[in-house]
Amino acid sequence: MASNVKIVFLGTGGSVPKPGKGLPCVAIHIDNIMNLFDCGEGTQKQLMKSSISFMDVNNIFITHFHGDHFFGLPGLLNTLSFSGRKNDLNIFGPEGATNFIKKAYNLGYGNINYNINAYELEPDKTYDFDKFYIKTLKNDHPVPTLSYSLEEKDLMKIDRNIVDKIKFPVNKLEELRNKGSLKINNVEYKIEDLALGIKKGRKIVYTGDTRPMESMKTFAKNADVLIHDTTMDSSMEPLVNEYGHTSSRQAAEIAKAANVKRLFLYHYSSRYNDLNVLLNDAKSVFNESYLSKELMEYDVPKTEEVIKINK
Repeated sequence: MASNVKIVFLGTGGSVPKPGKGLPCVAIHIDNIMNLFDCGEGTQKQLMKSSISFMDVNNIFITHFHGDHFFGLPGLLNTLSFSGRKNDLNIFGPEGATNFIKKAYNLGYGNINYNINAYELEPDKTYDFDKFYIKTLKNDHPVPTLSYSLEEKDLMKIDRNIVDKIKFPVNKLEELRNKGSLKINNVEYKIEDLALGIKKGRKIVYTGDTRPMESMKTFAKNADVLIHDTTMDSSMEPLVNEYGHTSSRQAAEIAKAANVKRLFLYHYSSRYNDLNVLLNDAKSVFNESYLSKELMEYDVPKTEEVIKINK
């Protein structure tokens, strides 16, 4: 289980940029692993303004290939090369991703002096990233689009009383955690036999663009944080749904049904100067609704609850 999980909002607007509402990009730190979700125009400048370094980016997850969600890629990729990056960069996206990503790094005469690994992810799949899982969900949007759920791996909480009682070697505990079972002096030990219970990992769901979906209620179930498309307020629902987006009220209904701990509104239409219109709309349904704001940081609290194991 990671020590720190931090979210940094780099761009919170949608479609076209506006002062204070750059285009979509959210950074999620899992200890020393930095993941970007979407890479809208101006992402590299926002990274320079933030507390995190663009050189630390490990993975980029693109929800879909409408321009506002990935036009920041060519500039960021070239700046990383100019700055001497040597480590591989992994970029993920839905159907068509390898083609669009290749075009992004071949744009112009510049040379990229590090490896870019491009991958197409399938909907309704789970991918293992060592410290966390990435799960995908097919969105209701006019082009191939994925929602992402970043889920920290659960941790077995060791019962030290049992460890001491059976005289299990403490220096082998981490190996037992990693392998699940271990044979020592012809005695086989299972992690469940020494565990007090399970500490659930943290869960962050980032939707990208989508109409409201029943499947999102299951996908986001019990999430610590849901970052959901809230392009317009409820008075604009026929229009916002027609174009493949969700109102703030509809997103709040999903958050409430999914029992999430916190909803961040996101992907604001440029028509709004006062975002409290959206916030009040959401809070009328789900009180734990909050505005995402550029360069705002949120440390996701650790889960202290330990779920007992039936032995």
